[in-house]
Amino acid sequence: MSDKYKIFKGDDAYFVTFTIVDWIKVLEEDSYKLLILNAIKFYQKNKGLVVYGYCIMPNHVHMIVQATGDNTISEILRDLKKFTSRAISKKVEDEKQEGFGELLNRFRDAGEPLKRIKNYKVWQDGNRAELLFSNKFFMQKLNYIHNNPVKAGLCGVPWDYLFSSATNYADRESLLEVDLLSIS
Repeated sequence: MSDKYKIFKGDDAYFVTFTIVDWIKVLEEDSYKLLILNAIKFYQKNKGLVVYGYCIMPNHVHMIVQATGDNTISEILRDLKKFTSRAISKKVEDEKQEGFGELLNRFRDAGEPLKRIKNYKVWQDGNRAELLFSNKFFMQKLNYIHNNPVKAGLCGVPWDYLFSSATNYADRESLLEVDLLSIS
């Protein structure tokens, strides 16, 4: 496996992306995005997750994160994905919306070849982590995150997308507290 996207330093800031298997748009509904946000809040409060930027798209999540305390960013993201995988699967099962059977089959098929997966595999492996080695690179990734919903046609300007830290940086009402950085 390539070292390109591995997390080597435990206390540095990273740009990470984690994606739903097969790029399924399971996070299209706001209730699923809120599930992700609530999990992030838990990890912020209880596990030392520091979030500088984020955006929850219909089929993937971008974050700029760092770990403090006893947990590494790899451990936090592993646990966050494990928790949200179970929560998403359960929500799909409980709500039984149109197409839920096919969706669960796709999650089951994704996990079937893996011994560590008991039922469903919701997230692709890996976090596509990139070390933020300079202020310029940090700003590049933050701008990328904030403009992602605009490019996808989900909003006209970044701060109009509720599920992004663009609201925080624009000093608007936000769904998730982030640690704001002013980089010049």
